[in-house]
Amino acid sequence: MKTDFSFRSVILFLVTALVLLYGVIYPNLSVVVSSFQRDGSWTIANYSEILSQRVVIESIVSSLGLAIGTVALCALVGVPLAFLFERFTFPGRRLFAALAALPLVLPPLVGTVAFIFLCGESGILAHGIQNLLRLQNPPWRLRGWPALLLFHTYTMYPFFYVLTGAGLRRIDASLAEAARSLGASSFTVARRVLLPQLTPSLLAAALLTFMTSMASFSAPLLFGGGVRMLTLEIFSARQRGDFAMAITETVVLAVISLAALIVFQRYEGTRKFAAAAMKGAPRRRASIGSGAARVLATVVAVFFAIVLVLPVATLFLVSFAQEGSWTTQTLPGAYTFANYKRLFGDQHASEVFFNSFTMAAIAALGALVWSFCVVTLLRRGARTSARVFGEGWRRLLSLLVLVPWALPGTVVAVSVAEAYGQPSALLGSFVLVGTFWILPVVYFLRFMPLVVRALQASMEQVDPSLEEAAGSLGARAWQRFLRVTLPLVWPGAVAGGLLAFVIALGEYVASVLVFVPANRPISIAIASELRDFNLGSAAAYGVVLIVIISISMMVAGRLERLRG
Repeated sequence: MKTDFSFRSVILFLVTALVLLYGVIYPNLSVVVSSFQRDGSWTIANYSEILSQRVVIESIVSSLGLAIGTVALCALVGVPLAFLFERFTFPGRRLFAALAALPLVLPPLVGTVAFIFLCGESGILAHGIQNLLRLQNPPWRLRGWPALLLFHTYTMYPFFYVLTGAGLRRIDASLAEAARSLGASSFTVARRVLLPQLTPSLLAAALLTFMTSMASFSAPLLFGGGVRMLTLEIFSARQRGDFAMAITETVVLAVISLAALIVFQRYEGTRKFAAAAMKGAPRRRASIGSGAARVLATVVAVFFAIVLVLPVATLFLVSFAQEGSWTTQTLPGAYTFANYKRLFGDQHASEVFFNSFTMAAIAALGALVWSFCVVTLLRRGARTSARVFGEGWRRLLSLLVLVPWALPGTVVAVSVAEAYGQPSALLGSFVLVGTFWILPVVYFLRFMPLVVRALQASMEQVDPSLEEAAGSLGARAWQRFLRVTLPLVWPGAVAGGLLAFVIALGEYVASVLVFVPANRPISIAIASELRDFNLGSAAAYGVVLIVIISISMMVAGRLERLRG
């Protein structure tokens, strides 16, 4: 059995290493190497050139400033909401708590479109106030820093809300009670007991928010105004054919994102304290006794629920608007089912759905299969793997798996396009760019870390002695996997695969850089409809996408509860 296990580990390691070599190491190294070359010779001229340009420096500072500001605002919104819904009970709490996570089902481009329809200077709110107060001009313009910070806060605060809520559910209530019995004030308990236990959750939320903001593309593109962002600069450089500048800016963006990941991993050790806290009982929700406090909590919850639902409701309303009927009115003047009939009856629209479903399914299935290889190598029970390859290899493997997740979609797309846009030593004369397979590959690379993490969490709950017992009874490796491991981990594995699938369905940042007519996805179709001022059709695409994602997320949630 030992020889069988060692041989299996070698095979799994080779499969994993090939994917990381072709998908992570080689593309990113190609970008770095290209950024130091000009006219066939090594040079730092590319960096000297872009770092001497005021536009590039401004885009770097703006990207960092927007990301930091987004983290601060999302924490101010998400953390108090998590405490409100996790620590107190009041009428309608469960419904409002569920609605608080609503922005998670909005793909970035769809959320941006919904926000424009509702809050833009020609949107429903602005038109309504303008007509009500009989103003000559819209009361505001959805442009620049305020618009970006408002939209980022709306779409990204759920990271803090969900992760802080999960952290609060893990905290041992007896620790805080013991501190109070020793005379500690509420402030001291919060600072010395509560905050250290929440640190891993807060750091994870801050990292997710920071990196999502750094990768933001749709919002800066559609209502960023004069705010320059690195993602937009990379896109603009590629559009005008300045590939050297685009590649060099890609490296700069990648360095910033990887630095954020490294900073986060430095504090990874704080998770041990949180894990220890899980051994106790969580605190029960307190009922708000005061009538005024109950009313205030309910009013706050209702207000946030309305704010969260309005963009989605606006998108749904506009999806029935007759094209050309919504100009200066507060609401569309005529409604029709024609937009949905076109989506499901027009051949080009059907092809868009088929392309997105096919590419997202290929990427998710590939990520699911490959994740089993990775997690088997990383699993604590795989002692032979550690003996053959060493602990250093396992740490390196974990880091390489996280790299595509840490990089913005712009960086992943540009690195793949640079590495496989021409004949190479690894692929010979085969060129990936310009083919149908370019987007499934990019989707796979971008979202496979999510599947790995989901499967890893499921694997850690499986007692290694179960496989050992099956092996002692004569079961071969594939029998142990199919009859013991797979039945125990498949709910978490499928949930991770569904998560990768739904995110890939709405992916726009990477798609806009490398798509071809043969694989035009839904996000590109939405952008095309907006450019042609077919607002109803664009909204209909968004509604269908939201419904698909919502159903998939509910299925994933049920699978996660089954795993638990």
